[in-house]
Amino acid sequence: MKKQKLSGWGSVAVHGGHQKDPNYAHLTPIYASSTYIFDSAEQGMHRFTGQEQGYIYARWGSPSITEAEEKIAALETYGTSLEASAILHASGMAAITTLLMSTLSQGDKILSHFSLYGGTDELVHRILPRFGVSAVIEDLRDLEKAETVLRNDKSIKMVYLETPANPTIQCVDIAALSALAKKYNCIVACDNTFATPFLQQPFTLGADFIVHSTTKFLNGHGTAIGGVLVGKDVERMQGPIFKFHKTTGANSNAFDSFLLVQGMKTLEVRMEKHCSNAEQVARFLESHKQVKKVNYAGLKSHPDYAIAAKQMRHPGALLSFEVAGGLQGGIDFMNKLKFCTRAVSLGTCDTLLSHPASMTHFSVPKEEKEKYGITEGLIRMHVGIETVADIMEDLDQALNA
Repeated sequence: MKKQKLSGWGSVAVHGGHQKDPNYAHLTPIYASSTYIFDSAEQGMHRFTGQEQGYIYARWGSPSITEAEEKIAALETYGTSLEASAILHASGMAAITTLLMSTLSQGDKILSHFSLYGGTDELVHRILPRFGVSAVIEDLRDLEKAETVLRNDKSIKMVYLETPANPTIQCVDIAALSALAKKYNCIVACDNTFATPFLQQPFTLGADFIVHSTTKFLNGHGTAIGGVLVGKDVERMQGPIFKFHKTTGANSNAFDSFLLVQGMKTLEVRMEKHCSNAEQVARFLESHKQVKKVNYAGLKSHPDYAIAAKQMRHPGALLSFEVAGGLQGGIDFMNKLKFCTRAVSLGTCDTLLSHPASMTHFSVPKEEKEKYGITEGLIRMHVGIETVADIMEDLDQALNA
């Protein structure tokens, strides 16, 4: 029976990538098998040489992993004629490592914005230089500066974007930067973790590669670590990039893939609630006497409001805000929370708050933190899908206590 074409985003989230199970299981089973059998020696030879499609070894793929990969590729290309290939990884950092190590060579440089995820920052500044790959960091909201750098440094081979960024929620113009990158023959990669394909589709804006920490919104329940690399050049993805991935052992597994697939089925409804709550919380905090500043791309006071409005369906579920009292003020506020959860990470159903100055960025010098807008009293907030009045009540009592 021919499958009906999926016309709605939510339908793709639920049904995308799914294949009917030969034993009629409703859900794709968890294929807890390290290896796969061959009917004959000839079949084994044909699979190893690529003459026949099929599974060989779980490090190279399984039906559980394939469903997750195909679903994500379908969501990132939804509503377009684009084709894409996805490779599931053990973590977001594994996906980023595969991207950078399989596309760059000794002597190449990466151009990126200064507000990078901590793990990515560590990778490009401390690990990749040992292999002859370095990073150039600029404020990529300044397009003239970005073009000057690209024009003057022919060693730059990739423009790496992370938008919205962590934790100041800065946004960069993906379409404009992609156009500049193409002008100077550079690859464009975008970390789309904060936005998800429901809110932002970087491929439609010119990106060549997309990475996600699937641990976050795609999984949605904090039950498994994972990452994915998605690319528009299908031949390259399934050739040299996949070869790098399978050789270095950065693969996901059947259990985490199963959890990811189930989580993505509710992505649309979760994101709608996350975003609705976040917008209300941001406005509440902006008007609160005890809050010095709110960083949320949906507020007109945010410097990147126009960029977010242009390239995102909604500004998202992440925000940050500054409380009075510096480092101790931030610590005191965190300790007074009663309903919201004190934790790093994001994308779960519950509201999570962290204090970068005493947690994720504790070892970073104060001057360097403040240079990038990470003040001692800054609080990062992932707004969950609880009843929004309960979230705001907890924030209010912690701010006023």
